[in-house]
Amino acid sequence: MTPSEIKRLYRIIKVQLEYGLDELLPTHQLTKAPLLARRSLFWVKNQHPEKPLGERLRLALQTLGPVWIKFGQMMSTRRDLFPPHIADQLALLQDQVSPFDGNLAKQHIEQALGGDLEQWFSDFDITPLASASIAQVHTAKLKPCGREVVLKVIRPDIRPAIDADIKLMYRMARLVAKALPEARRLKPVEVVAEYEKTLLDELDLRREAANAIQLRRNFENSEELYVPEVIPEFSCPNVMVSERIYGIQVSDIPALQANGTNMKLLAERGVSVFFTQVFRDSFFHADMHPGNVFVSYEHPDNPQWIGLDCGIVGTLNSDDKRYLAENFLAFFNRDYRKVAELHVDSGWVPQDTNVDEFEFAIRIVCEPIFAKPLCEISFGHVLLNLFNTARRFNMEVQPQLVLLQKTLLYVEGLGRQLYPQLDLWETAKPFLEKWMANQMGPQAVLNGIKDRAPFWAEKLPELPELLYDSLKQGKAMNQRMGQLYQGYRDSKRQHATGKFLFGVGATLIVCSAILLEGPYQHFSVTSGIVGVTFWLLSWRTYRR
Repeated sequence: MTPSEIKRLYRIIKVQLEYGLDELLPTHQLTKAPLLARRSLFWVKNQHPEKPLGERLRLALQTLGPVWIKFGQMMSTRRDLFPPHIADQLALLQDQVSPFDGNLAKQHIEQALGGDLEQWFSDFDITPLASASIAQVHTAKLKPCGREVVLKVIRPDIRPAIDADIKLMYRMARLVAKALPEARRLKPVEVVAEYEKTLLDELDLRREAANAIQLRRNFENSEELYVPEVIPEFSCPNVMVSERIYGIQVSDIPALQANGTNMKLLAERGVSVFFTQVFRDSFFHADMHPGNVFVSYEHPDNPQWIGLDCGIVGTLNSDDKRYLAENFLAFFNRDYRKVAELHVDSGWVPQDTNVDEFEFAIRIVCEPIFAKPLCEISFGHVLLNLFNTARRFNMEVQPQLVLLQKTLLYVEGLGRQLYPQLDLWETAKPFLEKWMANQMGPQAVLNGIKDRAPFWAEKLPELPELLYDSLKQGKAMNQRMGQLYQGYRDSKRQHATGKFLFGVGATLIVCSAILLEGPYQHFSVTSGIVGVTFWLLSWRTYRR
């Protein structure tokens, strides 16, 4: 490790110890190492004993920077995995990260746009509306129409901090993969690479603007999801301008209830929006933590989600979608044999895996879970248990699905927070069955014809000419093939003649050699001359 990496690792451990996070470690022989390090190497102790553990965890992650804040944001959505005193504090990382100076933000915006802010905006609020790990948001009004907008600006000097932590994560991932064969199947280096790509994508707000435009187009006139309009002429790498929205943060349950929101329908629509993005559009919002999701004040009986911050999106190809849909349906139907076969067919586990043993292992894990009512089952727990089981059969993590898995956990966490009785399985199963029906059978054929109809309609006027050209080319091809075949036959015939002449010539020459030693020597010269003549004729025939 380089000195800078060692220094950063030292800083990470020291911050964790300063906030007393070693309390989170389970009591085990291996966990005594941090205590020993605290006493002999770092010489630090808990600097904030008066603060509760959840607050100390949030402050430590906030101190360590954006990579760790993102990790805390992900954890905050899993209230079924963490007690309230921890989850409530981590939720503050979603939009209440310490802001940087508003005047500095204004300066960076003006540098990006190439002029004084007052040229295009009025009523710029120097106090940020929200502050997150990567950027912060300020409000203003667009000149001359007075339309309310928000200006998002990237935190200054954030790239070096991200690069340093990512580099350290790569180093640790390689060490883990090299030292622990069991961890190698989890592809830690590939997972870090995917995480790095995700973070760096967020640093270019032009990408976020393009994602928001695409997502808004996908859900145009939808009652389920609204995406604010981006003002593209003001989009640049570190600044983005979009319309300001007013809504209730999805984590503010009392406000939603006070507005009369249909919580059950809202939770079910969250699941519907997720599966629509994944399977219909192959383009899904992959950062749906509560800080990025609001609910419209209007029509609380027919609630509409509002999606912000489209910096992280995921895409899936047709093979990924088909595999996921079949796997989900197999789970819903408790077809463990199918689940095992799909893991083998997709390459998640080696091809030589014993399917019978794998099926039995999955059944042992899943049957006790399915003994509960479906509404009480955590899909996140099922996935974790399944992955733990599959790892015994050398399962490899698929980096391209990491975003999807994370987003599914977000959706389940939000849905259960809104409506604890949410039956994720019952909500998703009809959607998946309908999607699978559209991919196979007569409906799939009709959909294929429908999709290709514009192309065929465009080519239809050219069909007679194309048919004539094809027939003409076919006739020319037949003539050419006939000529080639005739040439082949002539060549074979010439080769046969040449072989015959060569054989006759060789026989006569041999005879002339024999006659030289007998009483018929006067015939030998004639025989030899004739033999050479036949050889010359055979050589000439071969040359043709």
